[in-house]
Amino acid sequence: MKYNFDEIINRKDTDSIKWNNLDETYGSDDLLPMWIADMDFKSPQEVIDALKERAEHGVFGYVYKSDAFYNSIINWVKRRYHWEIKKEWILFTPGVVSGLNIGVRELIGENEKVLVQPPVYPPFYRVLDNNNRIANNNPLIHDGEKFVMDFDSLEAQIDDTKLMMLCNPHNPVGRVWTKEELTRLGDICIKNDVIIISDEIHGDFTLNGIKHTPMASISKELERRTITLMAPSKTFNIAGLVTSVAIIPNEDLRNIYKRSIEEMEIDNMNIFGLLGIEVAYNYGEEWLNQLLEYVEGNIDYAINYINKNIPKVKVDKPDGTYLLWLDCRNLNKTADEINEAFLKVGKVILNDGRPYGEQGDGFFRLNIGCPRSVLIDGLNRIEKAIQSLI
Repeated sequence: MKYNFDEIINRKDTDSIKWNNLDETYGSDDLLPMWIADMDFKSPQEVIDALKERAEHGVFGYVYKSDAFYNSIINWVKRRYHWEIKKEWILFTPGVVSGLNIGVRELIGENEKVLVQPPVYPPFYRVLDNNNRIANNNPLIHDGEKFVMDFDSLEAQIDDTKLMMLCNPHNPVGRVWTKEELTRLGDICIKNDVIIISDEIHGDFTLNGIKHTPMASISKELERRTITLMAPSKTFNIAGLVTSVAIIPNEDLRNIYKRSIEEMEIDNMNIFGLLGIEVAYNYGEEWLNQLLEYVEGNIDYAINYINKNIPKVKVDKPDGTYLLWLDCRNLNKTADEINEAFLKVGKVILNDGRPYGEQGDGFFRLNIGCPRSVLIDGLNRIEKAIQSLI
């Protein structure tokens, strides 16, 4: 089946964070949202049909997690990542950020440090603030071609830190960390007895033939000290089903984590979330493969457009995700000035880079997970905004 990712879906008045209440949040309704990381594509038809059928049944009681449901996750992880996991390793949370909160709260005490690599997804910092933990920042560095980990600084600053939150693939810079990079990082964590919570929600979204490597799949020792957080939400555009997966091979870590889930009474799953996972993982792979090809085309189009028409803005081609990290520092304007131009002149919403850490100042995150015609409109708006600043 050939899927039509050029189809325009009207998402206004659908209780969408991305599309609703723009006037209340940004002061204008006449804006194109290209910020929050959900896509403007329909989910796989198999998922839509299964949810319709369940809704028509009319009874929405408590759910039972069958072996078939668990096997959909186990088989997906094996097919996509060549990592064999076991049923008993799998726990569930409403979302990956919930999973980060549980790990940070349960595995270290207040005022202890957690290693993060900015610029990084802002909820990493909210998790630390909400739980009175301290960010031990190990900023990524740019080698002239791409962002890389600063291993030398990492080794010098990790000795008093016992927990790391890893973003793999990395949001917002789009790196899919190589097995070699992860192995070197893992060796440092093993040497210093650091537990890793690995946010791998974008793991299915790799491009250019690049493959995602789960941190825990590299070795038995890293498997023992890693909590892996995954979800189908980004992959199949079903974030609203609020269901994610925590894979924890280490029984001691798993019991700590499981106890916290049970104490908060959040171990009962959403009936539509359970069904969405099972159907997407069992039947959504062809849809995903076609989507990745389309998104890669969007990325190529966007980068070519920016290089040709807005050369003061620099952007790397990402290894994964449907996000571009725009370096606007050559404009010699403040982030507030650039953001105001986007909103007032271009009538377009991007993510301001500052909440991603101080290393994000002067950067903006662009979501290109949309039909090509919407992307073209958005790029024209961005160009118009930036031209007003030059």
